Amino acid sequence: MSDNENTFLEEEKDQDEIRAQLSQMSFEDLQKLKEKLGTKVYNETIFGTRKSTQVTFKRENKNRPREMSAKKQVPRFREVIQVKKHIPRDPRFDSLCGTFNEKAFKNAYSFVNKLRENDLAALKTELHKADDEKRIKKIKYLIQRLENQLREEKRKNEREEKKIQEKKEILEAVKSGQKPTFKKKSEKKVLDLVSQYEELKNSGKLKKHIKRLRKKNLHKDRTKLKQATWAVSDAK
Repeated sequence: MSDNENTFLEEEKDQDEIRAQLSQMSFEDLQKLKEKLGTKVYNETIFGTRKSTQVTFKRENKNRPREMSAKKQVPRFREVIQVKKHIPRDPRFDSLCGTFNEKAFKNAYSFVNKLRENDLAALKTELHKADDEKRIKKIKYLIQRLENQLREEKRKNEREEKKIQEKKEILEAVKSGQKPTFKKKSEKKVLDLVSQYEELKNSGKLKKHIKRLRKKNLHKDRTKLKQATWAVSDAK
């Protein structure tokens, strides 16, 4: 097999001699030869190189339209006027729009909280006038959602103010030559719980919050008890 391949590649033979030798080879050997040489080289070795006939269309007069080949398919939609392609851009992920500044964003959209407060006041007024039970239920749901949004925004602002205050205290301590004190996560958690407790106490929602926590803890205890009983029954 290898001797035949070498003779095909090294010696220059006529196509008739190559075909005569290939006719004596088995199909398996021909397939191996084709895989080794490649389809293009294999076809050129057997059939010879094909000359591509390219027809160039010319115009007798420059003002006449150019003659085109009938074999080439004409596009269905012809572009008469070239229109600039519109590429949509998302300012959140586009570097051309600059980097995200959270402080500037909050200052620009600070009016949203004022709109929420106005909506909350309007809903509370509507709640006193409503008679339909479905409408009352929907208004209560909207009031609860707005109150939660405003409360969460207030807590977020307070956390950020605390971080800014801590950074200021650390910088002042460094400037004065003192050793700065860094609060642990556990200490920060305790302070957050204390501030939350004071906020609920001042708003008169402390009892409701404690009741909700007890209900949540009771549900957790029941779930754990069920899982424990299932584990014991499976072990038996």
